Amino acid sequence: MRLILGSASPRRKEILAGLGIVPDVITAADIDETPRKGELPRPYCERVTRAKLDAIAAEPQDIVLVADTTVALGRRILGKPESAAQAAEFLLKLAGRRHQVITSVALRRGETHWARTQVTAVKMKRLSDDELNGYLASGEWQGKAGGYAIQGRGGAFIPWIQGSYTGVMGLPAAETAQLLRAAGLRWE
Repeated sequence: MRLILGSASPRRKEILAGLGIVPDVITAADIDETPRKGELPRPYCERVTRAKLDAIAAEPQDIVLVADTTVALGRRILGKPESAAQAAEFLLKLAGRRHQVITSVALRRGETHWARTQVTAVKMKRLSDDELNGYLASGEWQGKAGGYAIQGRGGAFIPWIQGSYTGVMGLPAAETAQLLRAAGLRWE
């Protein structure tokens, strides 16, 4: 049995390592992550996660683990910004408000599937022009849902969360460990 992590995210690999788990294979799923017209954040996140799971080839005894993280401001999906200008737009929308970070995790072993979705409420403080411009200049926003990384410099903007810190990073540790045990993975 091999554990296949269907993600190129260094954060997901790091969270697994924190649990004492090292994937045997790491491969990213190449799928279209464009939201459908009128699609709500949680169903979107769950659909993308399932598409990633379906896109990873594996032997029947292998365990495939995938996840997707979405930042939701009400009914609006804030994906990965394509430019610094879009990152600024996202951060200004989030500043001074609460939002949700939704992370869906799915596993497959043979024909059996497991899935969990973890939702965390996050409050971002109001941002000064200097804070916003400094963050944009750091480049940390690149490749991050909502345009920020809680585990990096963006953590200075987050005074409060209710839910899973690792879920906001991209892989809820408790839920992931539970699913991996259900799929038969054992580790020290």
